[in-house]
Amino acid sequence: MPSIVKQHYALSIVTLLALASQASAQSTPADAKPAAAAPTTTMTANVTLASQYISRGFRQTWGKPALQGGFDIGHPSGLSAGIWMSTVSNRFVEDGTLEVDMYGGYTGTAGPIGYSALVYYYKYPGAEYHATGVSYDYGELSLGMTYKFFYAKYNSTYTKDFFGITNARGTGYLDVGANVDLGSGYTLNLHAGDGRVDGAGNDIWNWRDVKVGVSKAFDGGWTVSGAYTKARGATNAYDAYTLGIPDSSGKVAVSNPAVGTFVVALTKTF
Repeated sequence: MPSIVKQHYALSIVTLLALASQASAQSTPADAKPAAAAPTTTMTANVTLASQYISRGFRQTWGKPALQGGFDIGHPSGLSAGIWMSTVSNRFVEDGTLEVDMYGGYTGTAGPIGYSALVYYYKYPGAEYHATGVSYDYGELSLGMTYKFFYAKYNSTYTKDFFGITNARGTGYLDVGANVDLGSGYTLNLHAGDGRVDGAGNDIWNWRDVKVGVSKAFDGGWTVSGAYTKARGATNAYDAYTLGIPDSSGKVAVSNPAVGTFVVALTKTF
């Protein structure tokens, strides 16, 4: 089609649209309310500086501070996806310094009940438990439910390995708790977890953990939080945890990553 015809065609379309717009304006009552805006896709990002990184009751940064951050995108349909990262210690994750969590799924409501179905994959670039040659990477399926300020979530490992433990498909983690609005931006955070590592002989790594904390939200997307967290192993497998790596003095670094710990964190959400 010659360009001059395209221009005339475009002008005709613009003219028709303008006339239609004028006719619509003249036929619309003056007191009519504009139509509500359609829901749009949301995108948020966050950055956190924490005194240390605690996950499911365990000190992932060997008692050292952690830098964390993530990005989330949500669609009005309920579909969402995101990525989250944190520094970790190579004393806890052999040859690992970074954790990368990737996730996506669906979240919805049915009256006062909220529900979710998500897929997670946890990546620890370059990390490997050398004694067995097993990677720390693993994936989980997660089903969750909320009611008012209560929540319950169950994660099940779908990969063969779980955090450096081989033949552990089916490992489960039950997370229950509450996030209670105390007013004035304060929230009481309560959590209890129960982890069961599947596979022959892997139950020595089973554990339970609890957390009690308070967070305070401020204007501008800032949040300050503090929490006491503690885990307890089903056996003494965690009491003197070590990867056989020497510390700065030349001694093999040994710690109990499940010991009771108080953690503070500052988060900025964009």
